[in-house]
Amino acid sequence: MSHPHPELSAPRALPKGGLRVIPLGGLGEVGRNMTVFEHEDRLLVVDCGVLFPEDHHPGVDLILPDFGPIRDRLDQVEALVLTHGHEDHIGATPYLLRERGDIPLVGSELTLALLDSKLREHRLKETVHHKVKEGDRLTFGPFELEFVAVNHSIPDALAVAIRTSAGMVLHTGDFKMDQLPLDGRITDLRAFARLGEEGVDLFLTDSTNAETPGFTPAEKSITPVIDQVFRESSQRIIVACFASHVHRVQQVLDAAYAHERQVAYVGRSMVRNMAIARDLGYLKVPPGTLVDTKDLADLPPERQVLISTGSQGEPMSALSRIAQRNHHFVHIEEGDTVLLASSLIPGNENAVYRVINGLARWGARVVHKGNALVHVSGHASAGELLYCYNIVKPRNVLPVHGEMRHMLANRDLALATGVENVVVAEDGVVVDLVNGVASVAGKVECGYVFVDGSSVGDITESDLKDRRILGEEGFISVIVVVDSVSGKVSGGPEIHARGNALDGASFDEVKQPIIDALDRAIAEGNTDSYQLQQTVRRVIGRWVSGTHRRRPMIIPVVIEA
Repeated sequence: MSHPHPELSAPRALPKGGLRVIPLGGLGEVGRNMTVFEHEDRLLVVDCGVLFPEDHHPGVDLILPDFGPIRDRLDQVEALVLTHGHEDHIGATPYLLRERGDIPLVGSELTLALLDSKLREHRLKETVHHKVKEGDRLTFGPFELEFVAVNHSIPDALAVAIRTSAGMVLHTGDFKMDQLPLDGRITDLRAFARLGEEGVDLFLTDSTNAETPGFTPAEKSITPVIDQVFRESSQRIIVACFASHVHRVQQVLDAAYAHERQVAYVGRSMVRNMAIARDLGYLKVPPGTLVDTKDLADLPPERQVLISTGSQGEPMSALSRIAQRNHHFVHIEEGDTVLLASSLIPGNENAVYRVINGLARWGARVVHKGNALVHVSGHASAGELLYCYNIVKPRNVLPVHGEMRHMLANRDLALATGVENVVVAEDGVVVDLVNGVASVAGKVECGYVFVDGSSVGDITESDLKDRRILGEEGFISVIVVVDSVSGKVSGGPEIHARGNALDGASFDEVKQPIIDALDRAIAEGNTDSYQLQQTVRRVIGRWVSGTHRRRPMIIPVVIEA
């Protein structure tokens, strides 16, 4: 078993005939999935997703994988394979295509349809598509691909077997083993076993639920709970779920039809994705059930159902605006029922509970995972992973898709079934498969790339630190005028503070120390304006830290006149 160390250096040249795996996202985190395979000087990319920002990423819209390690090799990319249509697997694709627009895109019908709408938003046209389904085989350069049906919380998910002269890789993507799926499409364990008999040299497998014992419950287990919510609700029902969760929306539509209610979608992504799913036949809308939101308002509350985005407490989502009572047409009323039909993504807990409290304040009954079985995971639990290891019998394992604790738990499961070599890596840690053995070969620079409005990659960790300081500590500006002839302070210091409890009078005692420090600095020959600004910053920084125990951002300005 190998695992990453900060002292790893750049990888050596890939040995002739070897296969290199370069994870650029998704290892050590839940999201931002992107894995690059290198063989015979050609590259194959599997998934290209985003990570959603947390509270310590103020102002950031999205976080992308770092394309830096392959930026000067994009002409060597044979294809981008997309395992399924979730944002953490397809959301960064438009940003990659901005750098090379003709990369062939490979995925299932629904996956490519969801991606198409995203590409149109980015005004990307004439992209190359290869629509595949389970059982299909395609060859791109030295990579022969075979696609395998897997069950997940979105229809049409695929695992991919990658055959090369260095050996076979089986990448599960996100999957579980629901034996009673709503769409009847189960994970093809016969194909897993067949590939195992052929010989899987490297198994990349979903780690998200590796710490969870047993088997992930079936999606059908939620149906009675949803039915009970409808049966007990005497007024309007609002259901919040992921805009890509076709199965959950199907269950809500069926429950609404059974209870003679009508449904409207709220949220642009929900409207768009469900229209795509319906047009392609993945969503079956019962007759007379779906109406426009404007028509829903004409119905009595006991016949209304809204399916909304915002299950993770996203500030600008429909549900958050409903909870704040500033949605342009949905106003929460006492007695309404809100069903949060999703799990909590780590890091979103505070935002979700803020929304729940906001809804409860207006008199809504909120049903969520904390008080009812309203969501099941889309990822395999420990029992399912053990089953897979026993039928695939891989020679080497690289746990993927999870935080470090998830990947280590996955490692332990693999070792328990007799797998002899498990490599635990993180983003940027390069793994080579040579002569049937996987090992760490080095590390490439691989950081977060922040999308901030129209800016991509311009915001740095240092910028975010400044934003956090501004948000938590506020700022102090100090303006001083220095006479260019005498070298004496002729104006100020004029001090202003924002975002903290300090007022103008608070700074009276520090003004003279600032003047004294500047006089000393100038007397010692430090006349450069930057050096004088640093002098001001040090004096007021020490004062505010010692006197008020705060560390605000300090913006000194020294003007020569």
